[in-house]
Amino acid sequence: MEFEKINCGGGTVALVSSDKQVITHVDSALDLLMSAQYEAGTKYIVVDKKLITEDFFILSTGLAGEILQKYINYGGKIAIYGDFSRYTSKPLKDFIYESNKGKDVFFVSTKEEAIRKLAGVI
Repeated sequence: MEFEKINCGGGTVALVSSDKQVITHVDSALDLLMSAQYEAGTKYIVVDKKLITEDFFILSTGLAGEILQKYINYGGKIAIYGDFSRYTSKPLKDFIYESNKGKDVFFVSTKEEAIRKLAGVI
């Protein structure tokens, strides 16, 4: 796992790259947040949805809620980018819609849009 530091005027965003999934359970998500803070100096993370276990996107597992609550508790913010159109779950679509109205968690199509979203809340 590597972090690319991107300066966004008022702060820094960490763009995550890896050849394997970086979020597979709550502990791995917290490790990602703490590693970004230590290695890139920020708690603002941009990650490709391919680097996140599919269980995250099945709301009934509770994984997304647990992870995102931990991020908020620790002051982290995350923007996940990728193609979410294949998901047909109404609760997931509602969750994504509501998250995007906030300022802590974003689900967007592109890496550039993810960076812009986090830059807007720094």
